[in-house]
Amino acid sequence: MFSREKLENNQVWLYVVVILLAAGFGLLFPEFGTKLDGTISIIIAILMYSMFSQIPFTSLKKSFSNRRFIWALLTVNYIAVPIVAWLLTRLLPDYPPLLLGVFLVLLTPCIDYVIVFTALGRGNEKLMLISTPILFITQMLLLPLYLVLFIGKEAASIVEIGPFLEAFLMLIVIPLAIAILVQLFMKKSSVANKIIDASAWLPVPFMALTLFVIIASQIGKLSMYIDEILKVIPIYILFMMIMPFVSKLVAKCFKLDVPSGRALIFSGSTRNSLVVLPLALALPDNVSTMVAAIIVTQTIVEIVGEIIYIRVVPNIILRDKDSLENSL
Repeated sequence: MFSREKLENNQVWLYVVVILLAAGFGLLFPEFGTKLDGTISIIIAILMYSMFSQIPFTSLKKSFSNRRFIWALLTVNYIAVPIVAWLLTRLLPDYPPLLLGVFLVLLTPCIDYVIVFTALGRGNEKLMLISTPILFITQMLLLPLYLVLFIGKEAASIVEIGPFLEAFLMLIVIPLAIAILVQLFMKKSSVANKIIDASAWLPVPFMALTLFVIIASQIGKLSMYIDEILKVIPIYILFMMIMPFVSKLVAKCFKLDVPSGRALIFSGSTRNSLVVLPLALALPDNVSTMVAAIIVTQTIVEIVGEIIYIRVVPNIILRDKDSLENSL
């Protein structure tokens, strides 16, 4: 019998199949794939609602009391990651559009499928889920600063605040508000309760749909910038190899428990390729296509890396018998 549990247990392979189908679809029907661009934001918004709807808002206060995790999360994503990203980009040519694409995707922590992979990697996915609004707000505030610092004012000025605010409103505020309202009425209305139950089915299929739309709409553009893509793939691979160990070190410094440490590893290593893409598409035409291609390349590399992570992180990098709390 088909169940939500079976769907969730097999979601990784579903994503792999969807990526392959999307790549084939986008290459065979490039014109139709391009028309999917306009659907990316709304699909991501529904995906975010489905994830927010699973947050037990009645226990938010208790969850935010884990200040060590919050500080560790901010340390990894806004101190460790920028340092690693800056060092890795020293291996790239000094070409602002290329660097802009790499920094856009590496400097922004993931707020969507990182939750799924954290759960599959036996990490504390609830902490990741509840931290999503914090991560989005902080990356919105800090990304322009890092772009100015790493690329320069001229390149950073390409990224306007308007698309960021629009993305924040559509991808975070509205889905979050709807999820909260439904939960508030859940105890008083059987309809709201049924909506919450139905919403629990949405994350996996909408994650698959999001991946399909993004890959299908952007895959045709990759061949236009094959030289740039070949340069950034090693950077993305090195990033995914380095960050788990950096995150583990930070987890030790903050004396996190093992599930929280794993969540930190997934957060530090998983980037915001899905949500940042609408920002790239809002860039001027002369750079948006290249930046989008560089971001989509990171998505493909990252999905492969995440499949490896869910085995390696709990079984090798941070095992159950490890003790972070007593390691210092």
